[in-house]
Amino acid sequence: MQTSTQKLKVIESSIYTHPESIRALRFHFIGIGGIGVSAVARVLAERGALIQGSDVRESQLTLAIQQLGATVVIGHHPENIDGADLVVYSTAVPKDNLELQEAQKRGVPCIHRSRALAYGLVGLETVGITGTHGKGTVSAMITHGLITAEKDPTFIIGGLLNQYKTNARVGALPNRENPTGQVCYGVAEIDESDGSHLNLHPNHALVNHLEVDHLNYYEDLAAIITTMTRFLEDNPNLETVAINVADEGVRRMIDTIKLDHTLKVITYAAEGYYPSSEGSLDKVEYTARDVVDQGISVSFTAYHFDRVLGRIDLPIPGGYNAENAAGALAVMLGGLTLDFSACQHALNTFEGLENRFTVRQDQEITVVKDYLSHPTGMKRVLESAKRMEHRKIWSVFKPYRFTLMRYHGEDYAKAFTAADDVLITTMYAANEPSLPGIDTQWFVAQLRQFGNITHFVPDQSELIDFLDQRVQAGDLVFFFGGDDFFKMADEWMDQRAAARHNH
Repeated sequence: MQTSTQKLKVIESSIYTHPESIRALRFHFIGIGGIGVSAVARVLAERGALIQGSDVRESQLTLAIQQLGATVVIGHHPENIDGADLVVYSTAVPKDNLELQEAQKRGVPCIHRSRALAYGLVGLETVGITGTHGKGTVSAMITHGLITAEKDPTFIIGGLLNQYKTNARVGALPNRENPTGQVCYGVAEIDESDGSHLNLHPNHALVNHLEVDHLNYYEDLAAIITTMTRFLEDNPNLETVAINVADEGVRRMIDTIKLDHTLKVITYAAEGYYPSSEGSLDKVEYTARDVVDQGISVSFTAYHFDRVLGRIDLPIPGGYNAENAAGALAVMLGGLTLDFSACQHALNTFEGLENRFTVRQDQEITVVKDYLSHPTGMKRVLESAKRMEHRKIWSVFKPYRFTLMRYHGEDYAKAFTAADDVLITTMYAANEPSLPGIDTQWFVAQLRQFGNITHFVPDQSELIDFLDQRVQAGDLVFFFGGDDFFKMADEWMDQRAAARHNH
């Protein structure tokens, strides 16, 4: 009788030699409503696989995957895995999950989401974007660039593209829509938070930022850099790698990495982030210069070394997006050899990702939703916000993980100085064991020590009442966090709209 390991070896051999064999497989996804998991499930479904899954609640994403013919059960039960050839899980799924345990008991192969993502990209020329932050936006920019250039890419991204109302879809595939042998592309946001990026081997890679994060998995920045080095050095398919030379962690990686001499290394940076100690921007291959941050949009001049390519006018907020766009250009022009005119048009019409500096306004106030939880990214968002018209900037945040708070307490304190008032609610530990002396009150004290006007609202459900009593016309309110915060922000704006209507 075959072991689960032997079964998996046979299945993967079949997928990689005959991609159409995916159609004979039934995948069961635990937590199918997760933004990353649902993206993989969608692409495999569109490639003909049989999809089933479970989640704790119904959502926009579970309903969308059901429309593709998937079977979705609300609630986790052992019998949910019936009929599955493979069970797919993410790092967020606990080891004592009933379905995971049942699959192991039955000898059904269990694979991490990253391996299933690799199956969805089989047969394609792939682009993988990774790094501490910015990877979703860069992935979306490259995807929109390929679509604008009429390349019809497959994409798998950890966020909904506002332009296309989805986080994933299958594009042109070899031997189907494309019998002539023209190159078919795949774009994937590759998560480095748990080391699972080592399961992916893209043809073209981009590393945007390497900073201390995910300390539940990594010991320190050195460990993050070492693992990213392995991701690049051990990839037999790698043809080009784009690197953000403005980022200190990325530069540290490049100083130690040993890459095949045939590999094309493409450098990029944005003016304002590139350190003067590194010399002239003219020696960087793709750069964003003369950056003008208008608050709700950003423009810059794109350069190839010292040659002007043209002006880019991004219709999305955030000056830091000039850096993300420089990375997208590095891949699109240097790796995929697209025409600049198509890339320019794509960036000039790019609508961004859902809940990345997503602005919602009424007649009096502006609310911004942003998925960021890393202090560097939050600092950049708030610095851009200061260029928007406002009376006062409020930041609403729920601290996340003891390890992250301990390491970055001072960084958060400095980041929030760009806001006028900060609202903090009780820390979300994410199953981490507590650390002596590190709790929400400690975090609030850290913020106040750096002069932040900080309000502690222990019960998250009372945040909106607190804001309602204090926010005035012309105020900007930033919600940093996850779906629970974004739902709260949207409900608040809906209530304000209903109240005005009733009056």
